[in-house]
Amino acid sequence: MPAPDAPNAGSKSGWLRKLPILFILVAAVLGAFLLRDQLSFEALARHREALIAYRDAHYGLSVLGFIVIYIGIVALSLPGGTVATLTGGFLFGLFPGVVFNIIGAGTGAMLVFLAARSGFGASVSARIAAAGGIAARLQTGLRENEWSVLFLMRIVPAVPFVLANLIPAFVGTSLFRFAVSTFLGIIPGALVFTSVGSGLGEVFARGETPDLGILFTPAVLGPILGLAALAALPMVLRVFKRAR
Repeated sequence: MPAPDAPNAGSKSGWLRKLPILFILVAAVLGAFLLRDQLSFEALARHREALIAYRDAHYGLSVLGFIVIYIGIVALSLPGGTVATLTGGFLFGLFPGVVFNIIGAGTGAMLVFLAARSGFGASVSARIAAAGGIAARLQTGLRENEWSVLFLMRIVPAVPFVLANLIPAFVGTSLFRFAVSTFLGIIPGALVFTSVGSGLGEVFARGETPDLGILFTPAVLGPILGLAALAALPMVLRVFKRAR
């Protein structure tokens, strides 16, 4: 008589799939209140000498530990992503610091994407398609211009990093496309912030805070907007083609 237990088994399986994303949501809320001071620029300034000493004594472990912590910060949507990127530049220089930053941020983003897609993404995507209307048309438009939209969300920091991890999961983006657009799309921003981090030694010596406004200077913003235009070009051409 196993048939009556089948619905319960399916329900339990559904809740198990939701556990990772629910855990991330709880961790994000708690982290916003409990870890904001511990994952701040001021905390990095206080512990900089200890971090440098540990790096010099245990370089391999410091690299591994940094990447794991960065993955955890992104995967759990904790505050301090920018500070983590600055720390990568401060401890390891522009290179290989930028590589470690990209690995940490990209891997953490993939974990969030997989958790969201497993927990709610597939059902949300199916419900949007079945419901029709504006939401379904928007979903179809996103899928038709998927590469362009994914790269734009990464290159142009208009969409918060957390939402850029969740939205693709809810519209049915494949893991391959998400991974490629994430690891390639975050390179420009990672280069800028890692470069700022590599100069933190002088900033600390002067008792100042880093100037993150460098992102909006013409020398930096120009190339980023150029990459954004290049990413949007296929989408624009498709619109003109349909208009004709």
